Amino acid sequence: MKDIIYRNRLIVVFIMTSLIIISSLLLAYALRFDFSIPSPYWSRISALIPAVLVIKLVVFWQFGCFKGWWRYVSMPDLVQIVKASFLGSVIFVVYAVLVYRLEQIPRSVLILDGIFCFMVIGGIRFATRAFREHYLPLRQGTELRQTRALIIGAGDAGQLIAREVRSNPHVDLDVIGFVDDDPVKRKGLFQGLNVLGSQVDLKRIVNEHGVDEIIIAIPSASGKQIRDIVARCRESNVRFRILPGVGDLIDGRVSIQQIRDVDLNDLLGREPIFLDEVQINHYLQGKRVLVTGAGGSIGSEICRQVARFNPQKLVLFENAETPLFLIEKELTQLYPQLPVVPIIGDVRNRSRVNIIFDEQMPQVIFHAAAYKHVPMMEMNPAEAVNNNVQGTRLLADAADHIGVEKFVMISTDKAVRPTNIMGTTKRVAELYVQSLNKKSKTSFVTTRFGNVLGSNGSVIPIFKEQIEKGGPVTVTHPEVTRFFMTIPEATQLVLQAGSMGCGGEIFLFDMGGAVKIQFLAEELIRLSGLQPHEDIEIVYTGLRPGEKLYEELLLADEGVLPTPHNKICIAQSVTPAHDKLVAMIDDLLAAAKALDLPGVKERLQQLVPEYVPAENKSLAKVIPHPATVVHQ
Repeated sequence: MKDIIYRNRLIVVFIMTSLIIISSLLLAYALRFDFSIPSPYWSRISALIPAVLVIKLVVFWQFGCFKGWWRYVSMPDLVQIVKASFLGSVIFVVYAVLVYRLEQIPRSVLILDGIFCFMVIGGIRFATRAFREHYLPLRQGTELRQTRALIIGAGDAGQLIAREVRSNPHVDLDVIGFVDDDPVKRKGLFQGLNVLGSQVDLKRIVNEHGVDEIIIAIPSASGKQIRDIVARCRESNVRFRILPGVGDLIDGRVSIQQIRDVDLNDLLGREPIFLDEVQINHYLQGKRVLVTGAGGSIGSEICRQVARFNPQKLVLFENAETPLFLIEKELTQLYPQLPVVPIIGDVRNRSRVNIIFDEQMPQVIFHAAAYKHVPMMEMNPAEAVNNNVQGTRLLADAADHIGVEKFVMISTDKAVRPTNIMGTTKRVAELYVQSLNKKSKTSFVTTRFGNVLGSNGSVIPIFKEQIEKGGPVTVTHPEVTRFFMTIPEATQLVLQAGSMGCGGEIFLFDMGGAVKIQFLAEELIRLSGLQPHEDIEIVYTGLRPGEKLYEELLLADEGVLPTPHNKICIAQSVTPAHDKLVAMIDDLLAAAKALDLPGVKERLQQLVPEYVPAENKSLAKVIPHPATVVHQ
């Protein structure tokens, strides 16, 4: 029976609306004559019914009142019903005046007819929604709700979640109320649910109301706020989940389906990044864009972000076959109209680079290809030089030769006062593109940021693997700290910095406070449902070759200039003369080619005087970075 009604829903709605229109007119006459309509009026009523039916059914059809589902009726639907009812009544009045000159049609009947018609048509729809969403006593208690949920945040997001829980019969949740720190909302009523208290009262509320699960619905919350909320949820000893931050809810939709378990990105999150998409679009739309290292964590995300801005062509330059295949497949599925050109090649191969540039003629380049693992590069310094220095030099020279509009190089905080080969080679690469910018029509821009959460080979995937195996989790030193960003956050700022750069700048990103690696390890263990130092042991292994306790984003002689974007600033850096730098790099590359490893280190120190190898630097002399350290 239910299926038959659904299949013929339009006919059923049409019939019901017709009955409501007829009943409204009859009820209007009945009220006018105290439910005793004189017999002379019945002939007029019989003549009016066909007219009022045709007029109002046509108007309601034109306003789309037959198309919506009553269970999902909303304020916009109510507005349409108001418009249709008013216009239908006006046309009916005009008809009654012109055709019958209001003979045997009392004016009060015309007014009552319009009121009744609107109230019943609108009311029956909202009653259907109220019944479905458990507002009516008849529906309440008819279904067994197993999970009692409490929502932290009585704002728009929290209310949308509460509304969807009510309207979705497949969601096995029973929302019992809100928690909110806003004093204006205290003891308020939202979506028929009370604000039961503030976060301070969380443990008491959980115990008093038998809460099984907490939903954190504050998309604008900072990392510190989320950490505080999570700590209170843990004290309450119930499961907790979170609605993603506004940075993730790009389309503005909020749904129960988007609620997920809390992860480290939530705990470390900062204020959401707002991009000047008009400015980014100006230098990417319709352009030929090339990304080196396109299969890596940063490179692949840059490809995804760039594809959003409708480039003319996106060239993926990568030396690893499988990652290149995966990102090319993903992009062609998501953006079927975008020409994606996957190219396997090595940035250290001059001939290959030149041929690619001549064939593809890129206008914008994002250079993300690099060797990045510090201990591994300590053991392979010649390869670090070949890839990070020679590769960057070949790409930059080719860009200069064909007249690329903008060249954006991805650098690292490890290039600042480096104690390792990897950071030093990245600093040399910075110096080269800056010096080349002075004599080139191409704008060479450098972006410098810290570690990226979840990137290939980063600490988070390693910790997760160790936890899955039952531990121990290995941390190099209890005091070691690092700056962290999420992959989307870093790549979005790369695009924004690229749009702002005129050439020669080193852009620094707001990395927030330095984070203790021990804190990351402990939080990951807790988020896995275990207790650090009890269920999972944490072992300190000592700093690895080339590592230091604290990373920095600025050299001592680098000043900082603001930019229009509050998350980006510019480091003022002194660059040596290009010819002198080229000669020094030639000596470095010759030493690397000859596998003269002592010579490689010696020439790196000549190029980067602030480079002090870790083995020459006692731990006691390390000066902590003044940035705030995030503790557990």
